[in-house]
Amino acid sequence: MSTAQPQPMSMAETLFAQFKQEMAGTRTTLERVPFDKAEWAPHEKSMTLGRLAGHISEMTGWATAVLTTEEFDMNPVDGEAHKPFEPQSLDDILSTFDDGVSAVEAVLPGMSDEALGVHWSLKSGGEEIMGAPRSAFFRDTITSHVIHHRAQLGVYLRLLDIPVPGMYGPSADEQ
Repeated sequence: MSTAQPQPMSMAETLFAQFKQEMAGTRTTLERVPFDKAEWAPHEKSMTLGRLAGHISEMTGWATAVLTTEEFDMNPVDGEAHKPFEPQSLDDILSTFDDGVSAVEAVLPGMSDEALGVHWSLKSGGEEIMGAPRSAFFRDTITSHVIHHRAQLGVYLRLLDIPVPGMYGPSADEQ
């Protein structure tokens, strides 16, 4: 009988496992977006349905930037400010999302704990507005941020009477 203990997962393996699980549920939610209602919003202070779905999909591309660079300046002093993704269709949303997920799948599994410990900065006008070790930024500001907005999207779907998919078990629509 073998007494070998399983090796602990690397930081990259841990982050990747969570990312894959959460992005699978996120894609299922995005697939249900009725793009003909893209301009709908539940409240005047809320994002429109199209903007919210676009924001979720563009964050997967941001994930690759977090993993492969050391900073991103949203409003560089000597350049053009970041412009939010403006999807023109559900296909735009899904392809942008899928491209970002594929890019993360190509980069994250091979990253060392050392590389994931490098400080990453989100800047505006050259000034850091947020910074953390790359692994924490990826987990908190990308993966958890997607989860947060996916939950908002679930509320939008519910208000539009579109079945909400379950994420961690069945939803009320999947009993």
